[in-house]
Amino acid sequence: MTAPYDPSQREKVVAKLPSKLRRELKVRAAEVDTDIQDAVTAGVEAWRKAKSRPMVDTSGGTSFATYLPAGLYEKLKKDCKSRGLTYNQGIAQSIRLWLDEHPSPRPKPARVTGARRIIFGNQKGGVGKTSVSAGVAQALAESGHRTLLIDFDPQGHLTKQLGHLLIDIDDPSLSKHMLGEVKEAALKDLLVPIQGGDFEDHLWLLPACKDAFLLDAKLATSRVVRIKETALEKALEPLEHDFDFIVVDCPPSLGYSMDTAIYYCRTRDGEESEASGIVIPVLSEDSSADAYDMLDEQVQDLVADMEVEIAQLGFVVNLYDSRKGYVATSSLAEWQKIGEPPVLAIVPELKDQREAVRMKAPLLAHAPYCEQAEAMRTIARRISG
Repeated sequence: MTAPYDPSQREKVVAKLPSKLRRELKVRAAEVDTDIQDAVTAGVEAWRKAKSRPMVDTSGGTSFATYLPAGLYEKLKKDCKSRGLTYNQGIAQSIRLWLDEHPSPRPKPARVTGARRIIFGNQKGGVGKTSVSAGVAQALAESGHRTLLIDFDPQGHLTKQLGHLLIDIDDPSLSKHMLGEVKEAALKDLLVPIQGGDFEDHLWLLPACKDAFLLDAKLATSRVVRIKETALEKALEPLEHDFDFIVVDCPPSLGYSMDTAIYYCRTRDGEESEASGIVIPVLSEDSSADAYDMLDEQVQDLVADMEVEIAQLGFVVNLYDSRKGYVATSSLAEWQKIGEPPVLAIVPELKDQREAVRMKAPLLAHAPYCEQAEAMRTIARRISG
């Protein structure tokens, strides 16, 4: 398992930093494709060599945690004492120095295809599609991307886990927009902002509706939707230029609705390869492999029938615990052996995500520095790079 730090070589460091500085660090780390802990480490090492640095306003600071190589924090504290600074000020200056030395890359040219579209799918239920799609959406938003998270699963677990109500069956919904049953209400009116953490003001949710269980049957018989696979894309098209990423938590099925999601994440004309695509959450056991085979067949059938390119961006091995023994470790090795698509990250089985669900809070707000949160940031960096 790849953890965000090696306990034998790193130690936890907790400081209080203003939210603006925390967010700037997270955004810049994502932009230059580096771990936050490595950015802070480089900043501390550079700060120790610098003679003096301007003071950083740390008023209103809240808890910030990371991991530094063993012994480095003690050296930092000694340097702070000799310079007459608080430890918080030393960390803040170190981060500010790293930010100054790593300016933001030039913005990429404006996209002509709208938002990048990332769907999370697997025919098998219980693999953590909801928790992973939500965590990655939070990480994308935290790094400065305007992100829309869509609950496309009729069970509505994502909506409930984030503390929101499902849309009533008689009200306008994504399903009704897909079926052409809504004449006046705009889809954007259904979006709700997700509050908390450093992703605030960058993340929105399109809640699930109780009518989504009927979507497959209605798509099959609809005379309004001529090409079934395009239904989701047509419904979401008005929203695309308002967002950088649209993340879809898909149902655990192989029906028409899943076809619409797979088609939606295809590579469009003029779009870079793998700018959009599908991420497959799996477990380290055989049933996940069987489910992936079925999903892959569905993807390949759609590729052949519609003559499109659909990128499989990678696997996320979720809820991994090496203590489960040979079944877990050998299955992980099999996922890694595939090579293409790659394993994007290994998410450990820890209590933080379960606690966040219980409290109906986003993971990156509830436990922003836990191992699972760092894994979500790793996935976000790899798919947004």
